[in-house]
Amino acid sequence: MPEPEDQKRNGPKIRRPARLADEVHERLYAQLMSQNIPPGARISIDNLVREMGISHTPIREALSRLEAQGLVVKTHLIGYSAANQIDRARLAHLYDLRLLLEPYAASMAATNVTNDQFAQLQALDASMRDVDASTPDGYGAFASLDGQFHDLIAQNSGNELVHEALARLNTHVHLFRLHFHARATSEANTEHGRLLEAIAASDPKAAETAMREHVLASRRRFADQT
Repeated sequence: MPEPEDQKRNGPKIRRPARLADEVHERLYAQLMSQNIPPGARISIDNLVREMGISHTPIREALSRLEAQGLVVKTHLIGYSAANQIDRARLAHLYDLRLLLEPYAASMAATNVTNDQFAQLQALDASMRDVDASTPDGYGAFASLDGQFHDLIAQNSGNELVHEALARLNTHVHLFRLHFHARATSEANTEHGRLLEAIAASDPKAAETAMREHVLASRRRFADQT
């Protein structure tokens, strides 16, 4: 008997996961990022319970995390739904703010980063290069790693207010949902490489320039997707 459409979308039932909420989160994150669950679509907890063969608790935990990330919204008496897509005006404002904050964060990170922190950046960069972003799961994984990469640079700026401001933007969640395409990942990997070279050289000016060029290139990639 053919599988229901919802089950095809969300995949087979989960069996013996190490931590249910984490696995549910990863699965739904990938589906939301690739728009297999489209913007504005209702997300039924009862349907997910049946599809995944698990209890309500890990699903609610995962949805709460996704809500904090800006991927889902919870409406009183209605429940959860996928967040609406970012519009052109908000996209422009997001990039304006990124261009003010992220080059500064990169320049500061070039002088503040420790060996251990730089090793974490390299590990995230290597993981992104290994991801097959042509699949929904891979695309979602790349977006998550990309967010961690930029967040770590902001952390290493030494300016907690800058870090908090960038974290609240949920930049990578909004951008990668605009369009499911591998070019955004392959080009970003090249740009990340230049940024890491500047940070490795402890060159604040080069790091600032590399980050500005990366954000501007990202703006060009995504601006026509709204």
